[in-house]
Amino acid sequence: MIGECNIRNYSIYHKDGYLFSYFEYHGDDFEADMAKMAADPVTQEWWAVCEPCQEPLPTRKEGEWWAEMEEVFHCE
Repeated sequence: MIGECNIRNYSIYHKDGYLFSYFEYHGDDFEADMAKMAADPVTQEWWAVCEPCQEPLPTRKEGEWWAEMEEVFHCE
């Protein structure tokens, strides 16, 4: 489902009890693709397993589950 929703190069990192993820979005409608992913029954099952292990950061923006991070450096 991740690939069907136009996400590529997806990685998750763990450090000191925190999870950080990185992905590249290659679609044209992020909101629609995220809605498609959220409607997928298998994804919903996986999220039900994972959600109890997640504690959102208190500094996240309103409406965010995962707090977005500001990119401060990038080199290709």
